[in-house]
Amino acid sequence: MKKKSNVSIMEEDDLLVDLTCHGMPAALLSEFAEKIVWPYYGGNMNAAIQDLMQRSLADQDFVFSRITHIRVGSK
Repeated sequence: MKKKSNVSIMEEDDLLVDLTCHGMPAALLSEFAEKIVWPYYGGNMNAAIQDLMQRSLADQDFVFSRITHIRVGSK
C-alpha cells in the first residue's frame, strides 16, 4: 500500500524550508544584522530575510509589469 504524501494537501505557506548560505562575507551579514535586523526586526533574522525576499519579489513583479506595459504599448 502506498503512503500518501502530506505535501499535496499542504498550502504553499505551510511549507517551510531551511536555507543555508555559502560564501557570504561575514562582514555583509554583520552589517545587515546591525543596520536592518536589530533596529527593525528586533533581532529576528528569519523575519528580516523573509521580508527582504517578499519585497524583492514584489519589486520584480512591478518592474516586469512596467516592461510588459511598455512593450505592449509601443507596438
